Order: sequence, then C-alpha cells, then structure tokens
Amino acid sequence: MISSPHLQGKIALVTGGARGIGAAIVRRLVTDGATVAFTYQQSHDAAQVLAGELEAGGGRVLALQADAADADAVAGAVDTVVKRFGRIDILVNNAGIGRLGTIDTATLDDFDATMAVNVRGVFVAIKAAVPHMPAGGRIINLGSTNAERIPFAGAAIYAMSKSALKGLVQGLAHDLGPRGITINNVQPGPVDTDMNPGQGDFATKQHGYMAVQRHAEGREIAAMVAYLAGPDTGFITGAGLNIDGGFAA
Repeated sequence: MISSPHLQGKIALVTGGARGIGAAIVRRLVTDGATVAFTYQQSHDAAQVLAGELEAGGGRVLALQADAADADAVAGAVDTVVKRFGRIDILVNNAGIGRLGTIDTATLDDFDATMAVNVRGVFVAIKAAVPHMPAGGRIINLGSTNAERIPFAGAAIYAMSKSALKGLVQGLAHDLGPRGITINNVQPGPVDTDMNPGQGDFATKQHGYMAVQRHAEGREIAAMVAYLAGPDTGFITGAGLNIDGGFAA
C-alpha cells in the first residue's frame, strides 16, 4: 500500500473523508505513509469499506463519525485523534456542502447550513487542532475555484463560503507562521463526484468555461493536497492554489 513514504510517521486528520474527493485524499495520504483519521457524517458504510480496504493493504486508518456543522463533534474528533495518536501533523478540511439557489429561491436555512459547514466547521477544526500540531504542521482547506470565478446563476452562497476561506487562510498564515505551521487552500474546479458528475448538461456547461475541458479525477486533487502536506512546502502559506483546468484563467 505504501509506495511513496514521504509522509511516513505523520498523523493526518481529514474531515469528510468517506466519499468523493475526501476518500481520494485519505487513500493518497495513506499511500504516502501517513496514519490517517477521517470523519464522516452519514456515510457509515462507505467509511467502513474505505477503512477496511486501506487497513487490509497495511495502512493505519481510523474512521470517526462527526458532523462538520457540529462544533462539539468536530472538536471531539480532534480530541479522539490526539488521544489515540498523540498529535496531529496534517489537517485537511475537506467536508463541505453546496446548496444551489438564486436570490429568489435560496433560503436563510441554505445560507446558515452552508456557512456552518464550509466556514465555521473549518475554523472549529483548525482551532481545535492547532494546540496539538508541532512545528512543520500542515493545514490544507478544500476551497473552490468558484472563490475566483462564478459565471453562472444560483451558486452565490456557495461561492461566498469558499471566498471566506481565502481571508481566513491569509489571516491565519500570519498567526501560524511563527509556529512553523503552514495553511493553504486547494481550490478545485469541477471534479467527477456524486455531487458533480463529469457527464451531463451541467458538466458540459462547466467545460465550456475551461481550458482543459473535462472534470478532474479525485486523485488529481489528492495529489495537490499530498504535495502541500509534504516536507518540501514550508515556504508556501496563505495561498489559494487553483487546480481547475483553467476554469478561473
């Protein structure tokens, strides 16, 4: 299972890691040698299958149920990881939701739910993890290219939540830099997942905005995350790194 052990000995926590991009990140970090805990909300079966698959291949994996919108649950997941493994070297804030709706159809509940997961949940996880993160720690948030460009109607709330992460990361880079901890956003474009399939009318519309006219695969996003989690990126912090096929170009 471990083919590129540049993360050997590292302890990682990935939120929303049971499916889609999150599962690809969990797989990649395990492949690169890390011990990986990941959270899930409702995807219990998928979480157990993923953990079992990786453990059978020699990986060290821990699946934890935690709703990213529940501050106590997120902090509890961090505490569980620290009690089990002693620290957190890598935090990947992947959990996120996307509720589409124009100004006429979007509700206050849509707004509150999106902010609770995509912004508040990220802040809670960072605040809980940082006291247990040594120098050389890495924090990586899954943002979105829609923080840079949103050329279609109905995604204003989602785009705003991902734009908020830009300010959070830029500010926290100054808080965490003196501690030797980096923090960055990875900003994917369209990725082929259950939430955003790579085929269909909406996919075709998205491809029309892109230089590379296809959806990304989850492993491509995971590769960027793994790079930022590694030992050669200590001078990258406060950045928003697009991996979007030219969507925002």
